[in-house]
Amino acid sequence: MFDSVVVVYVAHVYVTNALSTRIRASVTRFPWPWRALYYHKDRRRFLQQKQMTTLSDIGVAAAINISSAFLFFVAFAILRLQPWNDRVYFPKWYLKGLRTDPVHGRAIVSKFINLDWRAYLGFLNWMPEALRMPEPELIDHAGLDSAVYLRIYLIGLKIFVPIALLAWVILVPVNWTSTGLEGAQITNITSSDIDKLSVSNVHSRSERFWGHIVMAYAFTFWTCYILLKEYKKVASMRLGFLAAEKRRPDQFTVLVRNIPPDPDESVSELVEHFFLVNHRDHYLTHQVVYDANKLAKLVKKKKKLKNWLVYYQNKFERTSERPQIKTGFLGLCGTKVDAIDHHITEIDKLSKEIVVEREKVTNDPDSIMPAAFVSFKTRWAAAVCAQTQQTRNPTLWLTEWAPEPRDVYWRNLPIPYVSLTVRKLIIAVAFFFLTFFFMIPIAFVQTLASIEGIQKVAPWLKPLVSVPFIKSFVQGFLPGIVLKLFLIFLPTILMIMSKFEGFESISSLERRSASRYYLFNFVNIFLGNILTGTAFQQLSSFVNQPANQYPVTIGTAIPLKASFFITYIMVDGWASIAAEVLMLKPLIFYHLKNVLLVKTEKDREEAMDPGSIGFNTGEPRIQLYFLLGLVYAAVTPAVLPFIIVFFGLAYVVFRHQIINVYNQEYESGAAFWPGVHIRIVVALIVSQIVLMGLLTTKKAASSTPFLIVLPILTIWFHRYCKGRFEPAFVKFPIQEAMMKDTLEQATEPNLNLKGYLQNAYVHPVFKDSMDSDDEEETLSIELETESAIVATKRQSRRNTPLPSRHNNASSLSMSDGIRNHPEP
Repeated sequence: MFDSVVVVYVAHVYVTNALSTRIRASVTRFPWPWRALYYHKDRRRFLQQKQMTTLSDIGVAAAINISSAFLFFVAFAILRLQPWNDRVYFPKWYLKGLRTDPVHGRAIVSKFINLDWRAYLGFLNWMPEALRMPEPELIDHAGLDSAVYLRIYLIGLKIFVPIALLAWVILVPVNWTSTGLEGAQITNITSSDIDKLSVSNVHSRSERFWGHIVMAYAFTFWTCYILLKEYKKVASMRLGFLAAEKRRPDQFTVLVRNIPPDPDESVSELVEHFFLVNHRDHYLTHQVVYDANKLAKLVKKKKKLKNWLVYYQNKFERTSERPQIKTGFLGLCGTKVDAIDHHITEIDKLSKEIVVEREKVTNDPDSIMPAAFVSFKTRWAAAVCAQTQQTRNPTLWLTEWAPEPRDVYWRNLPIPYVSLTVRKLIIAVAFFFLTFFFMIPIAFVQTLASIEGIQKVAPWLKPLVSVPFIKSFVQGFLPGIVLKLFLIFLPTILMIMSKFEGFESISSLERRSASRYYLFNFVNIFLGNILTGTAFQQLSSFVNQPANQYPVTIGTAIPLKASFFITYIMVDGWASIAAEVLMLKPLIFYHLKNVLLVKTEKDREEAMDPGSIGFNTGEPRIQLYFLLGLVYAAVTPAVLPFIIVFFGLAYVVFRHQIINVYNQEYESGAAFWPGVHIRIVVALIVSQIVLMGLLTTKKAASSTPFLIVLPILTIWFHRYCKGRFEPAFVKFPIQEAMMKDTLEQATEPNLNLKGYLQNAYVHPVFKDSMDSDDEEETLSIELETESAIVATKRQSRRNTPLPSRHNNASSLSMSDGIRNHPEP
């Protein structure tokens, strides 16, 4: 995707340079005071930012981006038909075992090139094919998370298509027929055809602003109506998905954290005793959490050695010659030895180390963390435990729904619960400085990447950078590349911060990274391109001005940046989306790995695995377009058609990618939806505040106060949706759990649920570290826990009404407790 953006950006650079040349030529014809103002050091950037683009220039840029997108689609249509690229463009079907390699059994040429000319005629057939799969089948194929992710693009179309029609029918004529910009002294610099379509063209104190206010109400009500319907629909889809879903370990399991220490019992004994006492009729088994980081490194090393062993054994079978390797650094030095024997010996040594380390981990009390996965006999019991307080002290025995085994981020489970608060504080401070200081190194490097910076650092390069082509490259291309390179590392940085914060599941890590990425985009891309200076300078200016001036400051700058954001949408939202389906980077990497690194079939599967869709980067990108669309809907409606094209094109492309490429590594049941909803609501509130600030600058004092009620209504709407629908995403209804349990007991009365659950939450490193012949025996001896009476050394427990020894006569079951304490 990055490479395609670069290509489109180069084309955009030439257009921008040509426009800048025309503007500079026109400035030379101005009287000296205006020319001096234009070239003044403090004003130059301000006026350059106000170099507006005409509609014809936007048309040229649109033609370039449309042509680029079309070329990407044609290239994809050709490359995906070639047999040797089949694993790149259809990896999901290979991973599911539903597609075979077309290379086998063909002639030599046919293995690499598709010679059937008829296959190239319908080069855009993949688009209707991507839309043909119905949503229920898509959920079965890719999961609910992927299907609901696509609905975000549909919401964009549902919101902005009617809004665009209404804005172009009502607001555009109102703005275009006004003459507010005709009296400007330097019209060809401070205004353009785009401005004539915006609210900037309306006279101050004009009664026409009532049209914008009415449309703001209409846009708000329509957006809230769509959000309400979608929230209701997604909540229903989630509950239906959970009810119809096949049996999963997380339906019966809760994660227990902050288990208090006890001198008389181990963590495992303490967990078993606590739940046998307080959930005696429902507790089934548990698995404590181990700190197995060192063991994980040994197991990873063993896997790598095994893979090399398979490679050398296959090589020996093909050549009938024993392969030789050097034992020194990277195999470049040292004595030569037999590769197969050497790896067998190393694997044996490592296996012994793994056995020792595994015994150390399972037997050392310091390796057992105060956390455990506790499984119950029914979903009802798990739901009750996960959604209730276990003791008088609300900070101990904390229970929550366990992530599904694929979703568990095992490295964070050993983190002590008490340190999580400190970690969150550290990351909050770090993210603040990252957000508001991120542009400082970028601005510094971009300064060096300018003509003046190069001439200052390397004067001997002055003749070279004076060449028109080199000059255009440095001025228009190099700073953009620097920005892209810095932004490439941002998602990785945010993910590392989320991991340090201590979230226990991959889905929660991605959700937190997505929320931070959105905030970063809001500050550094949205506000950073509207206001001058770095983000920290913007923060300083905000702090030093009255709070009632914030909307005015932002509202004044919003219309001036419409042409910039239109260009940004075309580059990032059109060409980049088209490049997404081409998958140029995965294509190159796959073939490089296939030639240089792939040794076994397992290596080939890993080389073609494209991973998941990347919610932590994709969703914040979508939210930026919601923000731009809602902000400019009543200000500059000319932006809306470009955003609609983005949502439509992205929906088709990512539907194709989800069906054929991306393989979701977990299933959260659309748990991310409340975050999506709140970010759209925030964008709606920002748009209302911006419009209020803009009308304030237009001195529309009689009409502006009527906008104050809009943010209030929007916040009330969010609170209603939060109370009405959000519980479906954080809790599981007891009634649904009981219905599913009853149905399962009737259809599978002899189900061995304990055998199904006892190893579900065993740390993967224990499974990987054992050979297949002794895995079951070792697990049963070292890791399995039994639902039996636990004898303890203590005579009583302060956090339970029962003695430590289990007593059937005096115990209350969980169901008895609920019956004795009905809901208020």
